[in-house]
Amino acid sequence: MAKALPKIALSVSRDIPFNKLVLSQTNVRRIKAGVAIEELAEDIARRTLLQSLTVRPVCDADGNETGLYEVPAGGRRYRALELLIKKKRLAKTAPIPCVIRTGGIAEEDSLAENVQRAPLHPLDQFRAFLALREKGQSEEEIAAAFFVSVQIVRQRLRLAAVAPSLLDVYAEDGMTLDQLMAFTVNPDHARQEQVWEALQRSYSKEPYQIRRLLTEGSVRVSDKRALFVGTAAYEEAGGTILRDLFESDDGGWLQEPALLERLVADKLEKEADAVRAEGWKWIEVAPELPYGHTYGLRRLRGREVPMTEDEVAARDALQTELDQLEAKYAEVDEIPDEVDQRLGEIETALAAFDERPVVYEAEEVARAGAFVSIDSAGVLHVERGYVQPEDELPVENEDGDAEGDGIESEKLSANGTEADPDDDSAVDDPEEDETEGVRPFSDRLMTELTAHRTLALREAVANDPDVAFLATLHALCLKLFYPYGFDTCLEIDAKSVLLGNASGLSDTASAKAIDARHKQWSGWVPKDAGALWDALADLDSDSRQALFAHCVGLTINAVHQPYDRRPKALHHAGRLATAVNFDMAAAGWTPTVDSYLGRVTKARILDAVREAKGDKAADRIAHLKKPEMAKAAERLLDGAGWLPEPLRTVGHEQDDSGEAPRVAAAE
Repeated sequence: MAKALPKIALSVSRDIPFNKLVLSQTNVRRIKAGVAIEELAEDIARRTLLQSLTVRPVCDADGNETGLYEVPAGGRRYRALELLIKKKRLAKTAPIPCVIRTGGIAEEDSLAENVQRAPLHPLDQFRAFLALREKGQSEEEIAAAFFVSVQIVRQRLRLAAVAPSLLDVYAEDGMTLDQLMAFTVNPDHARQEQVWEALQRSYSKEPYQIRRLLTEGSVRVSDKRALFVGTAAYEEAGGTILRDLFESDDGGWLQEPALLERLVADKLEKEADAVRAEGWKWIEVAPELPYGHTYGLRRLRGREVPMTEDEVAARDALQTELDQLEAKYAEVDEIPDEVDQRLGEIETALAAFDERPVVYEAEEVARAGAFVSIDSAGVLHVERGYVQPEDELPVENEDGDAEGDGIESEKLSANGTEADPDDDSAVDDPEEDETEGVRPFSDRLMTELTAHRTLALREAVANDPDVAFLATLHALCLKLFYPYGFDTCLEIDAKSVLLGNASGLSDTASAKAIDARHKQWSGWVPKDAGALWDALADLDSDSRQALFAHCVGLTINAVHQPYDRRPKALHHAGRLATAVNFDMAAAGWTPTVDSYLGRVTKARILDAVREAKGDKAADRIAHLKKPEMAKAAERLLDGAGWLPEPLRTVGHEQDDSGEAPRVAAAE
């Protein structure tokens, strides 16, 4: 039979006045960690001392006890009590619960107290916070009691609210804390469990993938449609928003896309009604209009409403304040938040002054229309004053007849009958000239004379590059800024073709820059096409070249169309790109699920990742299904500068890091 183990005797404990305690130098804790002394002191003041101090008697040289006790274990509690005494919140002689040790080694006591203590599992803390909440404590009270922020309390409560089955997995170390945090984005327990089950069949279980699956089909709050409607109106209509307390989510995800679309349509239609009330013939309404939707339409030249004296004074005051603030903070590294906010307010106010309302003539409004849409910032965007070709008034010629409706005077004989275009006798007989007066030239003679003039004019212009440049610019401007650009003898046809219905074109940086520049030049060119030549002639050389480049740029058509294959034109587009050192990645294009990765095969996705990030990165996602692979590839390619072959430019070689391949295949 096994020998019975001897009974143990616990160390005695009793209360010892604080002024009889001294901090021991045998405490093994040397590095500050965990809760600060100040916070621990506040916790003791709130709940009193929850754990006794471990002490040893202090003996003199002869081994006799002196009545003092050193504290080898519990030094932080000792310092917290000492702080309370200094603040007059605890008496110097206050009795302190102590466990008195006499045997063993003091350093061993200190080490054992710290090593043998098991830290609290995070899940236990989450559930403890939840228990306090269920017992009536507010989030603010819990935060104050444990010296943490309210945000941390909310995070802990959200973690405790994850599906119980997933909490059990986490408790058994079957899931990381980062993965658990990702599940908090969607409170639906059934959906959480479905996603976790799906991940068991997937090689990748990254938190970002969990968030993506839990928010699939949702619309980000940063989407322009959500910004246009507003989250308050969406929630008031019964919509729900998922928010991530652990990651930046741009405000969360809207869970009812159909509801959002209805709210967008209703608000847009209401705004359109206000525009209709202005008297426009037609209104086109859509959340997003295709880029180039105004091509082929003439825009009315309205009259800007001048600023009043009060508005001029207000604008000048704002500009002065802006100049003073910019001068004051020009040399500082960081502008104060309140100053930065004020600068933004001033710039917004100044922009409002610059965007003056435009007034149109009533008869013009009656045959023109407007486009109502949403811009990239979620703000209502109204484009007024566009006239369709069929609504244009007939164009009169110099004789006052409608274009194409009158009879050309050159073709009329003196008695009103039509002259034979090949009959020169009517003008070649001197006697007839004397008896019947001067008659018009025949078409045949006019053709011969003007042919000689044209040939000589070609030679003259060919020897004057400046005039040739001006004539070309004049022809381009007529076609691109006027609905009927007939006032040129140059056979140069400038066309700005539509680019199709590719989503998001209007929101790109390139589109915004082109539209702003075209709007600026449109406001400069004369209203009457007949005055355009003189206006161009008066331009300085730099401005003339800038306008020329703008016009040429508008005519570029490098779009691949299955019904109109133009390999030589596309080859020339590549040469243009090389000439201007063009980089599509620098222009803002990135491979996303919507723009590329979700629309090509898995093999192309893997090729893209392999080319940009190497074989290992491609191998890590090779097992995924296409939707998950596309999303993972989007994350890997973000910022890498990778471009598919149709977007590459010859001359942009891969950089030394190997992470931004931009070399085009041979044309």
